[in-house]
Amino acid sequence: MVTVVPRPQPEPPTGAARDYFALVKPGITLLIVLVAVAGFFLADPNPVPWASLGILLVAGTAASAGAAMLNHYLDRDVDAQMKRTRARPLPAARIGSSAAVAGAGLLLLGGGIAMASIFLNLLTGFSILLGGLTYVVVYTIWLKRRSSWNIVIGGFAGSAPALAGAAAAVGTWTPGVLAFALLVFLWTPPHFWSLALLLKDDYERAGLPMLPDMKDVAYSGKIVVVSAALLIPATLVIGATGALAWPILIVLLALALGFLALTLPLWRKAGPKTARAGFVYSGPYLLGVVVAVIANVLLLRAGIGPLR
Repeated sequence: MVTVVPRPQPEPPTGAARDYFALVKPGITLLIVLVAVAGFFLADPNPVPWASLGILLVAGTAASAGAAMLNHYLDRDVDAQMKRTRARPLPAARIGSSAAVAGAGLLLLGGGIAMASIFLNLLTGFSILLGGLTYVVVYTIWLKRRSSWNIVIGGFAGSAPALAGAAAAVGTWTPGVLAFALLVFLWTPPHFWSLALLLKDDYERAGLPMLPDMKDVAYSGKIVVVSAALLIPATLVIGATGALAWPILIVLLALALGFLALTLPLWRKAGPKTARAGFVYSGPYLLGVVVAVIANVLLLRAGIGPLR
């Protein structure tokens, strides 16, 4: 009789492909790249340097994915304390080596910055560097656990891609793109503060300071409304630069008024129910703004100019 000895089977991977994919925060990375594309076209390059746009897409995606992985690594302890984040791959221990995640994040972030600096220009690389440093160092490491100003200052990380887009397109930060970056910066607080009100207990459990005064919910609700209202003058500032065709300006104003309308109930009574509508709308709002800004160049080249 011949005894067949089974071959040892390889150990199964510690994390599924979807877990590794989740580490790059694909939704946020996509939005960041779209903001960069919007900045690219808002700068109105003529003719369009398509090769530069392609390099911007690759470099921006790599840098954003790397920053997201570093955020996952640095926040793995606090993520384990929150219902919203405890199922993420690192706190749920579905990926074995957190150090490997950090290493890959640094490689992607550094690679994206280097690629933009070498193949585009130094200002594009510098803009991406500013965004990465703000998100990873200023927001995640320094402010997130220490100050309710975390989101306010950290919001610049979402504005930097717009600056990178303009730099890749025309080699400088144009007035219209600077105004667009300001709008993205002002969008961040009402977006995250609405989430903090929606998940107030979760944030308190993790000890994360949010809003000017998380314990004064009524006051915090009013702050969300005021911060959403600031998107209206920010939109008008973009229009004042002459960078927007008049139909796009009207679209952006309508989107901002919609954001304000959905947050207004927080002025009377703040809580999870009244915060939900504003938070749910905030993501599509920014996506709508980005799509409108990208489409803006088509209207300008069709002869539809700004309001005079």
